[in-house]
Amino acid sequence: MTTLLERAPVAVAKTTPRRSVTALFAIAVLVAGYTGFRLPGTWAATLQAVSLTDGFHRRFLVGTILKPFGHDYAVFAVASFAVLAAVLAVVTLAFFSSRTESRRWLIVAWLLLPTGGYLFHEIGYLDQTLYLLLSAALWAVYRNRPVLASAVMALSVTVHEIALLTVLPVFGFALLRKVSLRRACALLAPAAGLGLVILAMPPVAPGAIEKLGRALSTTDFRYRADALALFGRTQAESWQLYSITGVLLYLLPIVIVVAGGFLYLHRPSLAAFVPVAAIAAPALLAFGGWDDARWGFLLVTNFVVVLWLWLGSRELKPRQGAVLAALFLILTHVPMPYFDGYAPRGLTLVTPVEASR
Repeated sequence: MTTLLERAPVAVAKTTPRRSVTALFAIAVLVAGYTGFRLPGTWAATLQAVSLTDGFHRRFLVGTILKPFGHDYAVFAVASFAVLAAVLAVVTLAFFSSRTESRRWLIVAWLLLPTGGYLFHEIGYLDQTLYLLLSAALWAVYRNRPVLASAVMALSVTVHEIALLTVLPVFGFALLRKVSLRRACALLAPAAGLGLVILAMPPVAPGAIEKLGRALSTTDFRYRADALALFGRTQAESWQLYSITGVLLYLLPIVIVVAGGFLYLHRPSLAAFVPVAAIAAPALLAFGGWDDARWGFLLVTNFVVVLWLWLGSRELKPRQGAVLAALFLILTHVPMPYFDGYAPRGLTLVTPVEASR
């Protein structure tokens, strides 16, 4: 018997990736790495120093784990590279374990889009840890260990509260393909409940920001005081620093492309509501901060993950593949500016003459 969101797919024998697709995957990884690679920024390092034992009640899991190793930049850099390497290992495993060419081409396309370079540029950001935990939870779900998966997702909201609008909706979609609605709600409840409790609590204990700032002032890198200041502002105060409308207008074309693309492949129906909601949920992060390009990256990433899960053993028809390719071409025109004055590296060996004038 199939569950609420699962259609019985046509059985497809597992095939070995063609050499050409494998070579293109390797090239895509190299291009993405060349385009966006940088050392972990001081903003990311500062946030990785935040721990529960220091009085921080949000985004504390990574910092709490790393605290026994000290606050040197090398600690945060090694941790950042380890997480990025693990994410790349998951992507590689997903590519080679895919049963269809459609799934493999989807991964290649995500790496060749601006999202590929942005993945490397985001090194050290807690988003990568969130998707690493999502991968572990999906592994547990598909090996019939849903309770373990639920526990992993509960940990995700202690990494960063944006888990509620990024990885948790994708996890819910995956659950509904395997278990009943009641069971799925029960497995989602611990993470959702803990996330809401974290949001309801004061983000930091009195004096914790100043105390951590003093500790970081003696380290071998210049910590970002504005990163710690995030924990001292109310949401209303944060909204005064940027235009929510501006961020939403940036995200709107991306939402239209990715949600519309999925609906074209799935066909609009009640069953499409959950996957479309999982794809579009990161757009609501416009109400949480001004990192518009980062939210765009998460939107496209959720689209790729949901579509990869939905495809299963399905092979896209030529017309579907052509439409999906056209949508990805549209996404290449979406600007994803980098943080801290960085920019994607061009593939040309010299700067064009017109650009240097």
